[in-house]
Amino acid sequence: METLDIEVNAREAGSKHQARRLRRDGKIPAVLYGPKVQPLAMELNRKEFSSRVAGLEGSHLVRLKSASSALADKVALVKAMQYHPITGDVIHADFYEVDLSARIEVSVPLHFVGKGAGVVRGGILQPIVREIQVECLPLDIPQFFNVDVSGLDIGDSVHIEDLPMPEGVTAVYESNFALVTVATPTVEEEPTAAAATAEAAPVASPEEKKEEA
Repeated sequence: METLDIEVNAREAGSKHQARRLRRDGKIPAVLYGPKVQPLAMELNRKEFSSRVAGLEGSHLVRLKSASSALADKVALVKAMQYHPITGDVIHADFYEVDLSARIEVSVPLHFVGKGAGVVRGGILQPIVREIQVECLPLDIPQFFNVDVSGLDIGDSVHIEDLPMPEGVTAVYESNFALVTVATPTVEEEPTAAAATAEAAPVASPEEKKEEA
């Protein structure tokens, strides 16, 4: 996996008012943390981060470029992002510093490719999970996994143990759970003759019932 260079500046951890001021100035408040570093407050350019990092799928490594010696050239994963509830803009980001020589556990998205015979015959492709956990060195993190569903018939599934792993990458799981399956199509039951007759029978009005009585 390649690393993306991102310009960041150190900042003083402050109040919500200061965070709002940063956002008005086109900045995103962020924090860097990790097992060997105390949390460090920083800020980054919202436009650069949104266009180069925020929209990417999966886990991504960034290398911090900064005039601050405490931040310069640290490599981190974008661990979490907070979004504005109305505009959808990124309003905060968490970075987790990594050791490039130590294995870590991350989530990797799944892409389901192909069209199974079961789907052609009317079955419904049902992804059960959209990502899986793997353990590997930071530079070996896969961007995504392709899950081939072309061989699936109705009732068939692809399980975690069926997914080939690149060298140095290990899937993390306790049981051989299914990733995707082809479900039996739902068929609406035909109405019975009695039900059809009952539906077709006219319902007498209150006046008609009085006359009959």
